Amino acid sequence: MLDQIHWLAAVTVLGVLEQAYFFLQVIYARRLFGISPPKISGPPEFERIFRAQVNSSEYFPIFLVLLWQAGLFCHQGLAAALGLLYLCARYCYFMGYKTSSSQRLTPMYFSAGVLWILIALSALGILHFFLSHYVGLNILQLLTA
Repeated sequence: MLDQIHWLAAVTVLGVLEQAYFFLQVIYARRLFGISPPKISGPPEFERIFRAQVNSSEYFPIFLVLLWQAGLFCHQGLAAALGLLYLCARYCYFMGYKTSSSQRLTPMYFSAGVLWILIALSALGILHFFLSHYVGLNILQLLTA
């Protein structure tokens, strides 16, 4: 079983480490700009870092669910590769947003596109499972015949 999920687990750990890095960036920015919790407003430089971290945190559960569904029901390697692309795009998003709010847009759209691909793979994989398991219809054999 582990050989079927090891890439998904590795990408998950990388994602958690990325989230930790984003959290640490907010802590550093709070110290740099003298903004104590629970305040969330301050100079634009701080607010961009804070928003980048919060936005990334909001999408992280969605990413994890789609990563694992696509990996388990479709293909582990493809899902893991897409997961790495997503994490790279979120890192670029964070760094771009840290610099300027306009520099977040391209990586934001790219990461959203990756999520849509993961949604499609998840849906197709789950559909294939239900059709083959409950109806006895293997759509993969029909497509390759």
